[in-house]
Amino acid sequence: MTRILIIEDETTIAQLERDYFELNGFSVDLCHTGKEGLRLALHGDYNLIILDLQLPGMDGFEICRQIREAKEVPILIISARKEEIDKIRAFNLGADDYITKPFSPSEIVARAKAHLTRYERLLGKQETASKDTILIRGLAIDKASRRVFVRNKEVVFTAREFGLLEFLASHPNRVFSKDDLFERIWGMDSNGDIATVTVHIRRLREKIEADPSNPQYIETVWGAGYRFTV
Repeated sequence: MTRILIIEDETTIAQLERDYFELNGFSVDLCHTGKEGLRLALHGDYNLIILDLQLPGMDGFEICRQIREAKEVPILIISARKEEIDKIRAFNLGADDYITKPFSPSEIVARAKAHLTRYERLLGKQETASKDTILIRGLAIDKASRRVFVRNKEVVFTAREFGLLEFLASHPNRVFSKDDLFERIWGMDSNGDIATVTVHIRRLREKIEADPSNPQYIETVWGAGYRFTV
């Protein structure tokens, strides 16, 4: 049976969410504090996590960050916070969806099912992700099929863009100069200009970053080059 953890301090809302999920055949655990919710999320065997942001003990942003660093599991944020900056921050930290209160319980169940289906298809039912797939904080790069999924949504890349993204993600936390990247992706005998590396980096950020002006994946190391951060 599919197991869901709901981390929500408002008892009425948590019970409403639980009732709707249980009516749809899910097994549900409830937690009303941040620290206990994080403990359960990290040590429990859950298929999906519903997370509020304003929690006693620890805020939902920090919980989301720590879960994503440890696990590839769908995280759905449900919050009264409606500012765009909050949504961008949540997605940067690895959330898969963001729903504002008040909400439709039926919509939450439908979205949860959709995310579960995508994760099962993409990750091979969670337990056996393909060795040809790079998984980093909501970004999945399938090297065999040359497909890229950003927060479970497929994004199309040109051949050069994919080659550059795959190379950087395959060598995380290493700095590569523009010359290095041009040589490896375009080849020493290419007639292109090294400036094309900058252009392609910008395009990658526009496609994979929640906020391209504040990149969380591909960082610029001033005077040195670029680094894919994990």
